[in-house]
Amino acid sequence: MATSFDMVLFGGTGDLALRKLIPALYRAFKDGDLAEDSRILPVCRQQADADSYVENAREALKIHLKADEYCDTLWGRFSQLLWVVCLDITAPDEHWDLLVDVFSSVTERVRIFYLAVPPAIFSRCCETLSEKGLIHAHSRVVVEKPLGYNAETANEINTKLALYFPEESIFRIDHYLGKETVQNLLALRFSNVLFECLWDAKSIDHIQISISETVGLENRAGFYDETGAMRDMVQNHLLQLLCLIAMESPNSMSARNIRLEKIKVLESLRPMVGTAVDKHIVRGQYVAGNLNQVLVPGYLEELKAANSGTETFVAIKAHIDNWRWAGMPFYLRTGKRMEKRCAEIVIQYKKVSHQVYGQQVGEVLPNRLVIRLQPEESIKLVLMAKKMDSLAIKLQAAELNLTLSDTYDSFKSDAYKRLLLDVVENNSALFIHREEVNAAWAWVDPIIDYWRQAKDQPQLYRAGTWGPTAADELLARDNRHWFNAQ
Repeated sequence: MATSFDMVLFGGTGDLALRKLIPALYRAFKDGDLAEDSRILPVCRQQADADSYVENAREALKIHLKADEYCDTLWGRFSQLLWVVCLDITAPDEHWDLLVDVFSSVTERVRIFYLAVPPAIFSRCCETLSEKGLIHAHSRVVVEKPLGYNAETANEINTKLALYFPEESIFRIDHYLGKETVQNLLALRFSNVLFECLWDAKSIDHIQISISETVGLENRAGFYDETGAMRDMVQNHLLQLLCLIAMESPNSMSARNIRLEKIKVLESLRPMVGTAVDKHIVRGQYVAGNLNQVLVPGYLEELKAANSGTETFVAIKAHIDNWRWAGMPFYLRTGKRMEKRCAEIVIQYKKVSHQVYGQQVGEVLPNRLVIRLQPEESIKLVLMAKKMDSLAIKLQAAELNLTLSDTYDSFKSDAYKRLLLDVVENNSALFIHREEVNAAWAWVDPIIDYWRQAKDQPQLYRAGTWGPTAADELLARDNRHWFNAQ
């Protein structure tokens, strides 16, 4: 039976709430995963927004759901869960008392506070929640990345959150960890002897993790120029995926055991200091270019600035110094205005140790496991096989392809839906612990500090390409190349 809950969405009129959170909750309701006496309380700052919220939420669902998901009858039932609240987070006035009144009749069930607001007001919001007596033993708080600007500011935010919520009640969300293919990655690794025995530097040549975006700044110009790709994507998404790829098998799939193994990976990352940053990292910034047959502006044009040293692209050659991965490189890459939107993990295996066929059979390629996280979710294994349309012995690469949406008719991946339901059930396995945040910043901060001190500018790349040529050269020096999404 689904657990009843109350969920307050601070920042209820924002893009995240209307584009991701409300659709995710609707899907959960549609699938029977929400108790019908639960309440969703979007917080609006202006009364006009509160008055029109239900209709705006309905329009958002029509836009962001798939064509077969929206239903007027179902919406009618779901809309009864929406209890719109009008208040100013930064002003603990009589409007907050209205929220207190809403909770006065239901005091014991799960209470979730989702802070879809800037980190600068996390503390003020939690302080007022505490002053109004709204935090109880079954309360949880959810916060979005990026958590802080560096290790110092992240620690300040976490320390303030800890004043009002115990660590086990703080859910730091990274939506990539909620993707079904990421969960399948763990199943592949730890439930199949085929991969379990071939998951180390002895068998694998290298691993690539790429997250490419076609969008530019959208409505985040000011935020992004202060953040950059290293803070916005590498410090959280890429390092979290790296942890899941590289970590040892936990004793069980409990949140604590998974966290301990992920922290070991972060602490084993070889530090990047001084000239090692120049040698192993490439950062870039896009200029105007042709993207999908459309001329799009460059970063500075979108920013409306004469100059900026903020990176919109990062490529990294990283090493994990432990017994499993010693000497084997991990290549991490992320960028905006890339040729194609895709998030993909590529595990490139080594060549066979002895080639029994002659050159006449064609090129024998090493095996490759490709795990795609978006836009479609799939797992592909590239093997060598004999061509079946010829009596002669000719080899070719053949693909074993598991496309989840084709294999499972009812498959509709929604990372936020999964994560929100995990918060309700108090399952923190897919969320980030404070110690992970600290370890990630400890690796990233020296890189950013070096860039700031060196005062060098990012290398330029055309929008609609795969990044600066230096990123290709980073791998070419090792006689390797990027596997760009097709």
